[in-house]
Amino acid sequence: MDKPFAITLDPGSSLANHTGSWRTERPVYVDRLPPCNNQCPAGEDIQGWLFHAESGNYEKAWQHLTKDNPFPAIMGRVCYHSCESVCNRAKIDSAVGINSVERFLGDEAIKRKWKLSQTAAETGKHVLIVGAGPSGMSAAYHLRRFGHRVTVYDAGPFMGGMMRFGIPKYRLPRDVLDAEMQRVVDLGVEVKLNSKVDNLLETMESGKFDAAFLAVGAHIGKRAFIPAGAVSKIVDAISVLRSMENEEKPMLGRRVIVYGGGNTAIDVARTAKRMGAEPIIVYRRNREKAPAHDFEIEEAMQEGVMIKWLSTIKEAGDANITIEKMELDDTGFPQPTGEFETLEADSVVLALGQDVDLGLLDGVPGLVVADGVVTVDPNMMTGHAGIFAGGDMVPADRNITIAVGHGKKAARNIDAWLRGTSYIAPPKHAVANFESLNTWYYADAPKTVRPMLDIIRRRSTFEEVQGGLDESTALFEARRCLSCGNCFECDNCYGVCPDNAVIKLGPGNRFKFNLDYCKGCGMCVAECPCGAITMEPENI
Repeated sequence: MDKPFAITLDPGSSLANHTGSWRTERPVYVDRLPPCNNQCPAGEDIQGWLFHAESGNYEKAWQHLTKDNPFPAIMGRVCYHSCESVCNRAKIDSAVGINSVERFLGDEAIKRKWKLSQTAAETGKHVLIVGAGPSGMSAAYHLRRFGHRVTVYDAGPFMGGMMRFGIPKYRLPRDVLDAEMQRVVDLGVEVKLNSKVDNLLETMESGKFDAAFLAVGAHIGKRAFIPAGAVSKIVDAISVLRSMENEEKPMLGRRVIVYGGGNTAIDVARTAKRMGAEPIIVYRRNREKAPAHDFEIEEAMQEGVMIKWLSTIKEAGDANITIEKMELDDTGFPQPTGEFETLEADSVVLALGQDVDLGLLDGVPGLVVADGVVTVDPNMMTGHAGIFAGGDMVPADRNITIAVGHGKKAARNIDAWLRGTSYIAPPKHAVANFESLNTWYYADAPKTVRPMLDIIRRRSTFEEVQGGLDESTALFEARRCLSCGNCFECDNCYGVCPDNAVIKLGPGNRFKFNLDYCKGCGMCVAECPCGAITMEPENI
């Protein structure tokens, strides 16, 4: 027997089922800015490369990551991953281990010798970069990929700048640093080591450079006036860390006093501990006010570094120092108490911050120097046309990730300037906040903790302190990403729509709405896990 005619209709063919005119609101697919992407100083599309990593396509994830940052193995070790501090996942259980997955991808690239190719045609333009540190080599990388010829001058004997001379080997192994620096050179970047630029304009003229990017690191340790005897050994922290790269290590003695409370002070103290010394950090504020990251302070204390909080050095003798105890006033500023203590000391290491040598800028018209740094406009250009600056040379917080971001930003603006245009950054989407997510769709998945070297070896060797993830744990960690604010084709909207108004466009192409059928019920919005659909008034 023939079936009733109504049952044999093709889906969507009924002229009576066009119900879209009943709506007062319509659903719209949107892309929101993940908070991790928004926070990253290097401008990485974190969610984008995590998407490839969670599917197991690690090389594609690495290629996506290195569009913005050429140093994932380095960043996976020394970046303070502020992205994780704003991760929405932290409000469910704990933040996604973005930094640990980044390190895994960087290490895989080194191990498997993944290559990047220069895709842009040669422009015939030649850019000078001063400084082979994170900012300079980041700029070199991006400029070369734009098709420009790039030459980097550096006064030191090795590439890496402050990554090499300011970060100990137990945090950043030198084979990792060398591998990612060499990748930039392999793109065709020329690096001239042991080549200090004393006069910028003369160097630009003799080399026929069309533009320059200044990325000199803060290699000069700040000093403080401390009454001291003639035989007192007082050195600066950067000199100590720099000398660790030489065959002859610094002679600090057994009793080492480190004066300061930043990350450099922690690094010097932990370095001294590994050399057999008994270091004591003296800092005039308390732990809560210390600029060093708390996890670094904790690791130093685990390794046996003693810290004298609320103390300041008043005098240094030939075999001891005198410290005065401090107390914080109502504003949090340390005040002297008149209580003194004597500590034995073979040497005092000052870790009070660093300055940049700006001597190469003498005679350059238009440049403005204030408080030891160079003034730049929003495009990273100085007051002299064609000369840009970034990293430690400009007003900003000083860390590796910010420096890498400066290099990328400067490269984009240098490229535009050389082409006679201006770089206009694309507009940002609204940030995807936690309230826009439907988190009941996500299963509990505790964060994977990276392994740590045992305490005994940490105290006596320069082996890397923190281990990395293996493939299984890296994959698990990548899959913890919530894809905040961006459709990942979970099919929820397609499955819950009561009017079959959602049309699948195929893998990678997401969906669209058939508004002839949509009643505007908002079911799709309520059931989208990642907050990638919103309702808008029908009159828009």
